[in-house]
Amino acid sequence: MRSSIAAIAAVLALSACATDGMDAPPASVAAAPNGAEPSIDTMKRLVQEMSSDAYEGRAPGSAGEEKTLALLVAEFSKLGLKPGNKGSWFQDVPLVEINAKNVSPLTFTGGKSAVSASYGPEMVVGTYRTTQPKIAIKDSPVVFVGYGINAPEKGWNDYAGVDVKGKTVIILVNDPDYEATGLTGPFNGRAMTYYGRWTYKYEEAARQGAAAAIIVHDTVPAAYGWNVVQSSWTGAQHVADSADGNAKQSSAIGWIQKDKAAVLFASAGLDLTAQMAAAKQAGFKAVPLGAVKASVSFDNDLRKHSSKNVVALLPGKTHPDEYVLYSAHWDHLGRCQAAPDGDDICNGAVDNATGTAALVALAEANVKAGPTDRSQVFLAVTAEESGLLGSAYYGSNPVVPFNQTVGGVNMDALSVAGRAKNVVVIGKGKSQLDAYLDSALAAQDRVATVEPTPEKGYYYRSDHFSFAKHGLPMLYFEGGEDLVNGGTAAGMAAAEDYTKNRYHGPKDEYDPNWDWTGVLADLKLYYTVGRDLANTTDWPNWVDGDEFRAIRDKDRAGK
Repeated sequence: MRSSIAAIAAVLALSACATDGMDAPPASVAAAPNGAEPSIDTMKRLVQEMSSDAYEGRAPGSAGEEKTLALLVAEFSKLGLKPGNKGSWFQDVPLVEINAKNVSPLTFTGGKSAVSASYGPEMVVGTYRTTQPKIAIKDSPVVFVGYGINAPEKGWNDYAGVDVKGKTVIILVNDPDYEATGLTGPFNGRAMTYYGRWTYKYEEAARQGAAAAIIVHDTVPAAYGWNVVQSSWTGAQHVADSADGNAKQSSAIGWIQKDKAAVLFASAGLDLTAQMAAAKQAGFKAVPLGAVKASVSFDNDLRKHSSKNVVALLPGKTHPDEYVLYSAHWDHLGRCQAAPDGDDICNGAVDNATGTAALVALAEANVKAGPTDRSQVFLAVTAEESGLLGSAYYGSNPVVPFNQTVGGVNMDALSVAGRAKNVVVIGKGKSQLDAYLDSALAAQDRVATVEPTPEKGYYYRSDHFSFAKHGLPMLYFEGGEDLVNGGTAAGMAAAEDYTKNRYHGPKDEYDPNWDWTGVLADLKLYYTVGRDLANTTDWPNWVDGDEFRAIRDKDRAGK
């Protein structure tokens, strides 16, 4: 919910004096010595262990999951934490593993010439449907629906006046105004909204009755290269189970390379670049691709299983029925598209062995410092890489009721690029938790800054979003890009290198030469914010006007 830098600054100023039982983190709390600090030795040991080849990339439902769960339970037990789910360490998350086999090319006929996209290098395809061993799209009419957005509150509907039932829709990634220089526009300008996420686009296509939904990959608005799409969308995929087998979802969903999409549009007598420009304008009308029809087929190996969230509890002293939540996802991609050297294990060292290890390191520090007034919950969720499935399941089935949960922090991919002068807050200005972070940052002579790349939509790409949708304020920040050694140039170069060469690939591996100084500084912030929340009687809320404020207010009123 960003509109401009100035507006964000104003919101932050207001949040420091907002009501709902919170004026600001009390100075006595924020400045109080916390008695311990997270251990980098613990971090190193656990990250190296969880990202080793022995864990096979920690895919849900694999031997790597079993190893990860056993390790976390052993660590939490050793610290003296309690099983957090009615005597169990686990919350079962019903999933279906779908492995597409015998995938045909995605072909388009009926245009000036036939177009064929091969599986892997040029397109990827799959399904959310969990009871169909074979998917076959045959001669489905093709419609370009721009950004695939239906937003009545914004007066925007890319599906207006067109019936796509049984058809294949071609969709652009991100929002229509992602190229804006500022944060103003129908879809918050440069800052992505949820309408820009691929998850939304498939959801809306299904609501419109589309048989297949194909997103055009474009590196800048997608925020990653085709290598990430290929490694993430091939091999075993995990889908939330449902009573109807997700029968209301489109039969096929996937991505296509932009260059191949351009060939497709040319075969229909259209120019992709011109159509992309038209789709950015209000009043855009969907464009049928003439007589072009799409076909694709694939078999599905289906396996139902229950993956697990890990729930560990550190009981509070005086208000044990009030809770502070720490979250991180333990899963990664498992075996994936092999690197040139043949390595096909996506180890997920940074993403997210670092965040998972941080849960243990923070629990360890809190045990050493002694119990807080409120209870603390350490939640390691599954299937984040499959679309936030573990946290979404917790959100719909909370182990601890949200009206008894004060708020919390989410940790995903801690920065090993070195100490930074700043932290980047994902969703800065949305909740009163910012004031707690500002207090902790002041002790480190650091500052909080807005996202330098809001068009990448990070707010909708990690587990805090699953909790925010249910009204729970969650703080999510990343190590900043303004490094002590090298400044913003070095920080941006490190981020670009990781995204290009390691993110969702086999080379996200533990490196003994990592610089852990930034990790330690950021861990201290998570520790201080969490512990301060657990030692106050305040109930932080979203700022007035935020999209999640009404949900929180209703939840708290019904307590």
